[in-house]
Amino acid sequence: MISAFVESAGLTAPGLSGWAAAAPVLRGDAPYLRADLPPYAPELLPPNERRRASQAVRLAFAAAEDAMRGSSLAPADLASVFATSEADTAILHRLCTALAREPRVLSPIDFHNSVHNGAAGYWSIATRCRQPYSAISAYDATFAAGLLEAAALVQADAAGSLLVCYDLVPPAPLYRTRPLAEACAIALVLTRERGARALARLDITQTEAAESALEDPGLERLRRGNPAGRALPLMRALACAATASVTVAGVGTQRFTLGVTPC
Repeated sequence: MISAFVESAGLTAPGLSGWAAAAPVLRGDAPYLRADLPPYAPELLPPNERRRASQAVRLAFAAAEDAMRGSSLAPADLASVFATSEADTAILHRLCTALAREPRVLSPIDFHNSVHNGAAGYWSIATRCRQPYSAISAYDATFAAGLLEAAALVQADAAGSLLVCYDLVPPAPLYRTRPLAEACAIALVLTRERGARALARLDITQTEAAESALEDPGLERLRRGNPAGRALPLMRALACAATASVTVAGVGTQRFTLGVTPC
């Protein structure tokens, strides 16, 4: 078993723009009404980097900055895990299109942003953080893999860790083979010890239980339609501030139960 405390949470998805607005919807106190996400300008990025930031980076920052607003820890003190199944598929599509044409002219900005760890790099620049970070991908199990990595960092030697899980909707050519229905990003700040702002204790164990689902059809579509959306049952448990057991899918046949005990 791996344990950690959840100090704060961030969330951005269509109809769930920020943790404060999303929590009542996740609790069932307000209906889920899908709405397109507005453009997001990362607050922590310097102007030059903000102009160069890709859609995926902006999506990741929206959740990360949301989580940091509820945390007592400074971003520079946190190890981080940036987990994304596909990173920025719009950039991938533009690069592939450019390479298929003559002359082969690549955008320097697209090339700059094409790496899988782009969001993690921008975050370290924005926060001047010298703590370790990981950039990982595990297809539909990306959230579970990211959570395990972030919890392990806390148990090892980190004062705290920031998990950011995010994915965009791929453009049409890629969507046919990777049909992610909605953009979604979640963020969690994890600590080893219970702090004054802790939302819940999280105990992670392996299980054979079925993956948890959501009753609301709109939220369930979001959960199933994006690897980051697999976190929504956990986010619902945090919003409800009630003892809960949530199961998320890992790689292959792996399943993990997340025991949630409110603080």
